[in-house]
Amino acid sequence: MSVWQLDDELWFPNPQWGEDDGLVAIGGDLSVERLVLAYSNGFFPWYAYQMENEPHWYCPLDRYVIFPKEIHISHSMRQLLKQQKYEVTVNQDFEGVINGCSKAQGRHEESGAWLGPDIIEAFTALYHRGYAASVEVWEPTDIDEGRRLVGGLYGVTLRHAFFGESMFSLVPNASKLALIHLAKAMELADGRFIDCQFETPLFASMGGRHISYDNYMSLLNVNI
Repeated sequence: MSVWQLDDELWFPNPQWGEDDGLVAIGGDLSVERLVLAYSNGFFPWYAYQMENEPHWYCPLDRYVIFPKEIHISHSMRQLLKQQKYEVTVNQDFEGVINGCSKAQGRHEESGAWLGPDIIEAFTALYHRGYAASVEVWEPTDIDEGRRLVGGLYGVTLRHAFFGESMFSLVPNASKLALIHLAKAMELADGRFIDCQFETPLFASMGGRHISYDNYMSLLNVNI
């Protein structure tokens, strides 16, 4: 097992050579071209920007995904959906969502925070190039019949898959609403999977499951 040092060339090593926690390489940049290459091969950047000076690239061999048709919607979430209390949109406020993910619950003040200025700038550039997307959850307000952003998620969109990066909620269940909306939209568009990166209780409760890296790449490379 080893960690590779990247240079200015666009390349990634075989993830089979990486560490047990999925860390495979360090270095390089966060250009659109490198990020597209990374996600095309199952890699993603993840590092504590206040402590590390260069990107760390992970590619776990045990992948955790949600297949859109398998999204689990609990009884309480079905009731919330019926109430139509919140409005859910797509790509109406990418910058609002990524900044919300960065700062919600004081995340940006934690020593291990990873969603810093460089990542925000890089993924905003991906969005403007059509390789990233956001789902927004809005709560109506009494001020001029307006609305405020109370949750959402963002990630990379590539090869009919969605690579989830982060989500946030300022009200209960907002991120779950965003995830359900994403899964339903992907199901209609024959999307292949939502990459959750790692298992969490939330993703497990909503139908996530483990697949191998080989299976993951086979699904990603169908009909390209």
